[in-house]
Amino acid sequence: MTSLDSATNAPKPSARELPDVSQLVVGVLGGTGDQGRGLALRLARAGQQVIIGSRDAARAEASAAELGDGALGVRGADNATVARESDVVIVAVPWDGHAATLSALREELAGKIVVDCVNPLGFDKQGAYALKPEEGSAAQQAAALLPDSRVTAAFHHLSAVLLQDESVERIDTDVLVLGEERAATDIVQALAERIPGMRGVFAGRLRNAHQVEGLVANLISVNRRYKAHAGLRITDV
Repeated sequence: MTSLDSATNAPKPSARELPDVSQLVVGVLGGTGDQGRGLALRLARAGQQVIIGSRDAARAEASAAELGDGALGVRGADNATVARESDVVIVAVPWDGHAATLSALREELAGKIVVDCVNPLGFDKQGAYALKPEEGSAAQQAAALLPDSRVTAAFHHLSAVLLQDESVERIDTDVLVLGEERAATDIVQALAERIPGMRGVFAGRLRNAHQVEGLVANLISVNRRYKAHAGLRITDV
């Protein structure tokens, strides 16, 4: 039997218990955009305290009010306030504003778990295609700009349409989570699993983030061809 066969036939490790994240405050930078707004809604409906962030505090407060405001545990604030007052901060800003937004919040995000879900994409007549940032990926750019933060990457492959559709009770998909620190990726996996139908799956270190971000271009092509809102499932895990 080869070493590969031995590894394949070895007993699977039992699932580890994920941490309790119910008391953590989650901030969403870019929470007035489709993806950020959808994530804020789903996490708030799961019982998480959520702060929606925007450069314009009034816009963030209006978006929070539309989602149910205090009734769902959602409030709005400017980006700096969100970064200071949150335990975990999801970055859901447009790619073209990614670097500037994070650079301005380096001090406020120090020590925080930062979850980058930004997908660097270009679009032309042939459709969507992945861009390759100088650092390798959006997540690696975030790590370079935020050396004192615990940077992870997750939530890339979720349909903003499904996230915002309140008639959809479950979103059956896996969330690939990447990062350098196991404790941080465990927390992000646990947050993903607060949302009905979702499962957090560790998918490697940040150096592997480019292909995870780039896969969104393929999902866009799938959605256009099949008029769908495609997600991902990892088998045999």
